[in-house]
Amino acid sequence: MSELADRARTERQLWAASGSSHDRLIAILRLVLPAAIVALVILLALAPLTVGRDISFVLSKDSVEVARERMRVTSATYRGEDSKGQPFELSAGSAVQVSSRDPVVRLKSLAAKIQLEDGPAQIDAGQGRYDMDSEKVAVDGKVLFHSADGYHIETRDVGIDLKTRQVASQGRVDGRMNIGTFAGDRFTADLNTRVVVLEGRARLHIDQRQARAARTKSVGGR
Repeated sequence: MSELADRARTERQLWAASGSSHDRLIAILRLVLPAAIVALVILLALAPLTVGRDISFVLSKDSVEVARERMRVTSATYRGEDSKGQPFELSAGSAVQVSSRDPVVRLKSLAAKIQLEDGPAQIDAGQGRYDMDSEKVAVDGKVLFHSADGYHIETRDVGIDLKTRQVASQGRVDGRMNIGTFAGDRFTADLNTRVVVLEGRARLHIDQRQARAARTKSVGGR
């Protein structure tokens, strides 16, 4: 085997070793995507989705490339269960750290799925940046959440502080639920207290017919 092949194999082994960049990336995605889901779903008073600490993951990665970047992963998928035993799946199309001098990991094609009592829910985001020094994540662009029971939320430019577990959007929030719609210029969320605040021209429109139908369905389901 050539020296280049030996070096490539060694780098892959280091990448997969315990405590390596690979492990840190799993920790990043484990927090980022469920945190975004939690912030949005709490707003609609759905079941909390905060992921518990004791989680086992099965990692499926199409390839770990040895390139000029310090770290590159493509098509990574993470599966596990939350504290309620509900299965979820996290995926990232790619994660790249350009060099050891740059603490930012650039994430693309982010998505998360979770199986709730009322059916599956999914969140999609185009791309984001994780700063390993500050432990902050910036999700750039549109973030979409939708669930099988009719909940739909759209916002953009979401920031997540993994140290303080604070979440805030810089963009407008629009949502639809089974009793009406809501909107605001932005939102903030404290994942410790599970409090979400709509800020700036916050509006809630309740459709009385849908509300009555929802109450009837709720009573009938008991």
